[in-house]
Amino acid sequence: MSSSAPTTEAAPARRGLRLPFWAQVLLGLALGLVLGFVARQGDVGWLATTLKTVGSTFVQLLQVVVVPLVLTAIIVSIANLRQVTNAARLAVQTLVWFAITALIAVVIGITIGLVTNPGSSATITTAGAEAPSRTGSWLDFLTSIVPANVLGLESSSSGLSFNVLQLVVLGIVIGAAALAVGEPAEPFLGVVRGALAVFQKITWWVIRLAPIGTAGLIGRAVAQYGWDLVAPLAVFTVDVYVGCAIVLFVVYPLLARAHGLSPRRFFAGAWPAIQFAFVSRSSVGTLPLTQRVVTKNLGVSEDYASFAVPIGATTKMDGCAAIYPALAAITVAQLFGVQLGITDYLLIAFVSVVGSAATAGITGAVVMLTLTLSTLGLPLEGVGLLLAIDPILDMMRTATNVAGQALVPTIVAKRNGLIDLDVYNGAKVSSIDEERTQPVPARV
Repeated sequence: MSSSAPTTEAAPARRGLRLPFWAQVLLGLALGLVLGFVARQGDVGWLATTLKTVGSTFVQLLQVVVVPLVLTAIIVSIANLRQVTNAARLAVQTLVWFAITALIAVVIGITIGLVTNPGSSATITTAGAEAPSRTGSWLDFLTSIVPANVLGLESSSSGLSFNVLQLVVLGIVIGAAALAVGEPAEPFLGVVRGALAVFQKITWWVIRLAPIGTAGLIGRAVAQYGWDLVAPLAVFTVDVYVGCAIVLFVVYPLLARAHGLSPRRFFAGAWPAIQFAFVSRSSVGTLPLTQRVVTKNLGVSEDYASFAVPIGATTKMDGCAAIYPALAAITVAQLFGVQLGITDYLLIAFVSVVGSAATAGITGAVVMLTLTLSTLGLPLEGVGLLLAIDPILDMMRTATNVAGQALVPTIVAKRNGLIDLDVYNGAKVSSIDEERTQPVPARV
């Protein structure tokens, strides 16, 4: 008996010594900055290679679980609408708020671009610029909606890859069919819910590696993308960060306040997902964490959140599909001496609001940018000029994306009485340190 007591008391003490997850990520970020600086200034090739390998491995691990996670999450989210009163109205409201916030974001992007003229101040030459190998067009966008096969597989230069937009469509169709079939589909949905729980758990394991992945990703960025690479497009880079910051820290808090929600509580609850999105540069990879903070920290109904968050993770991109393409289009036009008119700016807004799904599941915003440039008739070679600094921009863009993906379901839930305000306003904030597999209850 005497030997068991110390063991019981020591366990909490040992747990108390563990750094919280957010502190681990910040420590990884600081370590990455230092190692990246050493690799760049000291020209330490092996260190730069190691950082690149660690960072790319972390991203690849996230990409591995994206396909089954998206497909099962969409199927379950559609099937769960059976449990939600006025599901059609909620779905419409969610999509409308996605569009409203995207429109606000693109207006901010255009305004900043017109004020700062990022292309005119860029010290970069257009000679030798090449169009990217992967481009986007409205025809490609429309045809890509229709799955070529049941797995959403498509061929690429490196072999077979998954088209996440097709996976979203497949998930919606399968979920809607299961919803229509009703009770006979329950065994199938039980398997899908079990698979979703398994892939969520795997994703949580990958997320736990974020401190290491952060060190690799940030270290690689510092080692590879020094000031000499950013300097020619410094104004454009600052514009993207400022535009995202305005949306993130001004527009979103105002929308929260307008719906009677505390902006401070929103950021306290959503910050774990926003922080991880900044590091991982993947909205879909952040999906389990986003859904967790929306339900556990912000008090949104799980039935509604299980629909809104997965849909948002694949289509709601205020950073990648609104602010960035607006600023990039203005920059490319100025670099190539093309004068944009009011019609062009309206087209940018239209593409940003309607074409967000083109970026579904993609790290970076190349497809969305080429879609915007081709719609405006601007040279696609301009994309190649901006690609060098894209990873630096993508961190802030993805953080903005995920914040919006958490805010819109919270707003819609508040408008429809689907939010637990005691949870939203509560002092306790759930963190990844308390991670447990999200329960996916069987429906009857």
